[in-house]
Amino acid sequence: MLLHFAYAYTFAITIPVLFAAFLYHMKFYKAPVYQYPLADTIARAGYGQRTYRQKLLAATRFLLLLLLALLIARPQYVDQRSKINVEGISIALAIDISESMQVFDDLKDRRSRIEVAKKEAIRFIEKRDNDPIGIVIFGREALSRCPLTLDKSMLKELVGNIKIGMIESNGTWLGTGMATAINRLRNVKSKSKILILLTDGEPTPPEKIDPETATQLAQDLGIKIYTIGIGSEKGGYIYHPFGGVQPIQNSLNVPLLQDIAQKTGGQFFRARNPADMRAIYDKIDKLEKTEQETNVFSRYYEAFALFFWMLLCLLGVELFLRFFMWQGL
Repeated sequence: MLLHFAYAYTFAITIPVLFAAFLYHMKFYKAPVYQYPLADTIARAGYGQRTYRQKLLAATRFLLLLLLALLIARPQYVDQRSKINVEGISIALAIDISESMQVFDDLKDRRSRIEVAKKEAIRFIEKRDNDPIGIVIFGREALSRCPLTLDKSMLKELVGNIKIGMIESNGTWLGTGMATAINRLRNVKSKSKILILLTDGEPTPPEKIDPETATQLAQDLGIKIYTIGIGSEKGGYIYHPFGGVQPIQNSLNVPLLQDIAQKTGGQFFRARNPADMRAIYDKIDKLEKTEQETNVFSRYYEAFALFFWMLLCLLGVELFLRFFMWQGL
């Protein structure tokens, strides 16, 4: 368990300011000196030796400001990698972000395919509390956005931030995207490993790994692939700034997606509109769960309360010393 600061960049301002203030107080600040009649008599009686008290109060104040700086930086405990038993299956989501995903399929719901896919993927993630999930995106290249994790907040944020153009989007490297997702599931010690492959296009050759090779790899590793093909037989629509809404043909390779699902023990679904997409994810959500041990990456636990109570206790000590024990300082 490590201590982590979510806003560590604030130290670039707070720490130099605190250090400069401490240095000024220790080296340059001079406390006022007052001369009174009978000062020597008072000093001999032991009432004038208060320098150490002032230094102690100054140090207490400095520690208070330091704790405040730590609170501003948002302290967290981080369990970087731990193993826990969960009831669930290991799932990788491979999402197509090629240019054709900007098309919409319903004249009554003109959200693009990628926006619908993102929203339903987030909804699916929210429902899978005990399932480690990883994210892969692909276009004319493939990128692993997130390893398998139970951190649903991070997953939802990463999916919500997916945009067409994050990687080369002029093409669909379906096999390479599959292989990237399979690699995330390869070393998982789980009885059930699932890949949900979502695309609306035809594979664009030449790929680093073709779909047939990736399918064979999934078979060898016992990974079940559910394929989701987006778009109806009639195609979709695009909005042209001068021509308005215009129909566009769909290039979905249904036989290939059916073959991938059949060979790996999965199932092919066709999402002709946003309602279909939701129904498909709901059906996949009913998959059988199994107990497994999985790696959890970067689980964060807020440490705010500990630092806050430390600050309050130190503030109470300073106020007690200043106003009750050492009045007049």
